[in-house]
Amino acid sequence: MSESKEEHVIPFKNYALIFVALLALTFVTYHVALVDLGPWNIVVAIVIACTKAVLVVLFFMHAAYAPRRTRLVILAGVFWMLLLLGLTLADYLTRPPATDSVSSNTAPVAAYVR
Repeated sequence: MSESKEEHVIPFKNYALIFVALLALTFVTYHVALVDLGPWNIVVAIVIACTKAVLVVLFFMHAAYAPRRTRLVILAGVFWMLLLLGLTLADYLTRPPATDSVSSNTAPVAAYVR
């Protein structure tokens, strides 16, 4: 169980390239938001956001060079997030559509003010 304590040194050039990629993706996100893609706007935005998150985790948090145990913890966190999002979406999709019956059956608020 002895792991080497040697640190992986990433050249500044790699950090600069990743930073430029993150800025470019932010630029793309902004300009895609200005285009009406209908229901695909949110899909494109989430794909771009996930790509930026992967770049940050892999290189700025050094997960690309981390031991297997660290990668396992990261994957477990991603799995847990996907599980919670999936259960939330399943709950949302199985609910009946909202009706406006509550607001149509209530008396005006002024009737209760004395």
